[in-house]
Amino acid sequence: MVDLVIVGAGPAGLSAAIYAARAGLKTVVFEGNAPGGQIINTPEVENYPGIASISGFEFANGLYNQAVNLGADIRFEAIVRIEGDAASGFTVKSEYSSETARTVILATGAKNRELGLPKEEKFTGKGVSYCATCDGAFYKGKTVAVTGGGNTALEDALYLAGLCEKVYLIHRREEFRGEKKLADLVRETPNIELCLPYTIEEIEGEDRLSGVKIRNKNDGSERSLELAGLFVAIGQVPRAEAFADLVELEDGYVKAGEDTKTNVPGIFTAGDGRTKKVRQLTTAAADGAVAALAAHDFIKTGGF
Repeated sequence: MVDLVIVGAGPAGLSAAIYAARAGLKTVVFEGNAPGGQIINTPEVENYPGIASISGFEFANGLYNQAVNLGADIRFEAIVRIEGDAASGFTVKSEYSSETARTVILATGAKNRELGLPKEEKFTGKGVSYCATCDGAFYKGKTVAVTGGGNTALEDALYLAGLCEKVYLIHRREEFRGEKKLADLVRETPNIELCLPYTIEEIEGEDRLSGVKIRNKNDGSERSLELAGLFVAIGQVPRAEAFADLVELEDGYVKAGEDTKTNVPGIFTAGDGRTKKVRQLTTAAADGAVAALAAHDFIKTGGF
């Protein structure tokens, strides 16, 4: 039996692994995809205290190497089920193996929110993308659009403006939800055209995306934009649905306060998948530290 199983190797999960390993806990991390979570898609991180500028990939790679060097066992396997309790141990089953642990941290994060339009799924990878830094190079010198109004949409538009001939930024409101600094940079960039307040009504194309039809929310007028690519950046949804029969969820997020404790003794949660107001890199890392130390205390004191 190990001391701790962490589900997810994003900033929260890897931070938890670092703190748990340093506290002497035998720790196993399960991750179904690449380590780092959503942060690996961020071209430049400038809001993490003490680091003026670093790529998301570099940051994630640093976390991963630090956790491994401290002794965390990281396995690239998706979790399919968690059973048991703190008294007998939690059995955590992946696609290929299982571990029994005294405590569990759920750090599954969130995934990209879809527009929910016909042809969106069909054209994913054929003009529709959810990652500008992953796929932007395919559209060099072409015309693309970004939809969304938060930091990710603003960052995507700025990144693509450096590659593409023209970038439309489509947002349903008059103002952006993202940081003023980013919004100002977007407005100052000559090859970014703002489409405010517009919503995407239709994705157009036969075998791949050729454009979108957008509608003005104020007067109802419509426009058709010819595009080579559409980048969707309208937020995220939690990835905790697999644990709905294990812990209490609220609007899809694992319900827990700042102490990261769920309603199940011995199970903690950290990162963007937790119920909270602010979801940032710093808060994910902080959650990971809190959850790891809470798991350590639970083991040492008996927890109940």
